[in-house]
Amino acid sequence: MKMHQTGRKAVCLILALLMALSLVACGPASESAAAGAQTATGTAKGFGGDVTVTITVENGKITAASAEGASETEGVGSVAVEQLPQQMVDSQTLEVDAIAGATVTSTAVVEAAKAAVSSLGLDPASFTGNGGSAAGEDATYDADVVVVGAGGAGMTAAITAAKAGKSVVIVESMAMVGGNSVRATGGMNAAKTTAQDENEFTEEAGVEKTLASLADWADNEAITALGETVKTQWEEYQANPTGYFDSAELFQLDTLIGGKGINDPELVATLVNNSAESIDWLASIGIELPSVGSFGGASVKRIHRPVNEEGKTLSVGSYMIPILEQNCKDLGIEILLNTKANAILTDESGAAVGITAEGKGGSTVTVNAKSVVLATGGFGANLDMVVEYKPDLAGFASTNAPGAQGEGIAMATAIGAATVDMDQIQIHPTVETETAALITEGLRGDGAILVNAEGKRFCDEVGTRDAVSAAEIAQTGGYAWLVIDQKMVDASSVIAGYIKNGYTVQGDTYEALAEAMGVPAEDFAATMEAWNGCVAAGEDAEFGRTSFAEALDTAPYYAIKVSPGVHHTMGGLKINTDTQVLTEDGSAIAGLYAAGEVTGGVHGANRLGGNAVADFVVFGRIAGQNAADYAA
Repeated sequence: MKMHQTGRKAVCLILALLMALSLVACGPASESAAAGAQTATGTAKGFGGDVTVTITVENGKITAASAEGASETEGVGSVAVEQLPQQMVDSQTLEVDAIAGATVTSTAVVEAAKAAVSSLGLDPASFTGNGGSAAGEDATYDADVVVVGAGGAGMTAAITAAKAGKSVVIVESMAMVGGNSVRATGGMNAAKTTAQDENEFTEEAGVEKTLASLADWADNEAITALGETVKTQWEEYQANPTGYFDSAELFQLDTLIGGKGINDPELVATLVNNSAESIDWLASIGIELPSVGSFGGASVKRIHRPVNEEGKTLSVGSYMIPILEQNCKDLGIEILLNTKANAILTDESGAAVGITAEGKGGSTVTVNAKSVVLATGGFGANLDMVVEYKPDLAGFASTNAPGAQGEGIAMATAIGAATVDMDQIQIHPTVETETAALITEGLRGDGAILVNAEGKRFCDEVGTRDAVSAAEIAQTGGYAWLVIDQKMVDASSVIAGYIKNGYTVQGDTYEALAEAMGVPAEDFAATMEAWNGCVAAGEDAEFGRTSFAEALDTAPYYAIKVSPGVHHTMGGLKINTDTQVLTEDGSAIAGLYAAGEVTGGVHGANRLGGNAVADFVVFGRIAGQNAADYAA
C-alpha cells in the first residue's frame, strides 16, 4: 500500500510539473496565438562559425528579426549580421541583397532565416516583398567639408578636419566603413620611431644589399642623390652603432627603388617625412602600433603592427578601422552609408563646392560644402577597368573590397583632373587560391618561405611584390605553398585566423606536410633543412634573402596554397604635396583634395607592403587639414 501511495504521489507530482510548464509556455504563447504571432530560430554556417537568426511572423508578415554571429569578421561580416534582419522586416522578404564584401555571412543570414521560417511550417518564398518600405527621399546636407569614401584615408581626413573645428559629412557607397583599408593585414611603414629603436639592429645585410643595387640606378637623379646620403649615414652608424639604424632617406630610397624609380620624389619625401609623426598621431586617437617587423622591399625592420593583450600581432586594418570610425562618431561626423557619390559640384570659377550622390531607392543626395576630399580608393575591384589599362591581368582574382570601382577618378576627371600611372597595377603574390583571401606579407617577413609544386624554394620571399609574383607565375601551375611552423602560429593571431578559416594544410613532420600539400616529400624535407641552415648561417647563397627570423623547426607545420591576385592600383589622380588635385597643366582645382589609393604618383610601378597604411594616414591628415583651412 505504501508503495502504491508513493507511486500515486510521484505521478501527481509529475502531472503538476507538466501543468506548470504548460502554463509557463501557454502564457506568452496563448497571447501570441491570439495575435497570430509565431517565433522561431534557424542556424546556418557563416564565414567564422554559426550564424543564428530569430524571426517572428504575424498574420503573414515578418514583424521582427534579429541575428547573432559572434565569430563573423568585425566590420565586415558583422555588418551583415546587424543590418540584414531589419532589411527583411522592412522589405518583407527573406531574399535580401547580400552586403558587398560580406557575401558568405550574408548568405548564412538568409539561409538561417529561411530555416527559421520553415520550422514554423511556412514557405520562405511566400514572403515576396509586398508592403516593403518606400524608396528614400531626396536629401540635402550642408557642411564645411565633404569627404567621399569612409576608408582609412577618408576617415583620417574627416577626423583631422573635424578636430580643426569644421563640420564634416562622409559619403560612403558601401553598407559599411573600411573600404580596402579594413582588409589591410600587415602594418604601417615609418622611419625613426620610438618603437623602431626598441629593436636590436641585425639588418646589416639588407642595407648593404640596397647600397650595392645603386649601380643599377645611375641614371636616376633622385635615387643617386639619396644613395649618397644613405652611404654617409651608414658609415657614420657603423663607426658608432647606437640605436636602430634607419633614416628618412633610406625609407625614401627603398620606396623609389621598389617603385622602379617612376614615383614622384616629392610625394615620396612627404610620405616618409611625416611617417613617424603620424605614428604618434595615431596613438593620440587610440591606435597603437608597437610591434616592428620586416616586409618585402624594406632594407630594415620598418613596418609597425598592432598586438593583442597576449602580444600576438593583429591584422592592422580590422584593428584600425573600428577605432577610426569611433573617433568619427565621437566628433559628430555624419557618415552616410549606401550613398554612392556620382558627381562633384563646382561653382562658376570651377572650384569644388560639394557632391551629388545616389541614396536609398535611387534618391538624390546633395552635400553642399566649402571643400571636397576624394578618398574613394582605387579601381582594383573593377576588373574591366583593370584589364583596360593592363590587358595581361585578364582572369586574375582581386583582393579588393567591392567598392574599389574607380568612381572617384571618373568624378574628378569629369571636371578636368589629370591622372598618372594608370597602367601601374600591382598583383600580390600571396592570395589564397580558393577564396581570394589576402595572406599577409608579414608571414614572409616573420620567417615563412615559399615552395613550388616540386617542394623547392624558387625566389627571395621578401623581395618586392612584383618580383615574387613574377617568380610564382613562372612555377608549375602558377602557384606556390607558403610554409610556416607552430612557433609562428603562437606569435600571431592573424595566422590562427587563417587556420580557423580552413586555409591551411597541416603535418606533424616535414614529410607529413609534404603529403598534405601533394609535393615530393624527400625534396620538401631537404628544402626545409636547407632553409633552416640558411637561418643558422644568416646567409641565403641561392636566392640572396637577407631577412631570416627563426628556423622553421617547431611542429606541427602548416602550408597555405597561394597565387597572385590583383591587389593595388598605383595610378590615380595627380596631386601635389598639399594633396590638391591637379589638372593636365599642373594647376590645382580649387577646393578639391584627394588622398589614399584614389591618387597616383606615390608608389610608382610597385607599392611596398606597409606603405598603403602610411599613405592613407599621412596624406589623409594633410588632405583633412588643408580642406579645413580652405573652408575657413
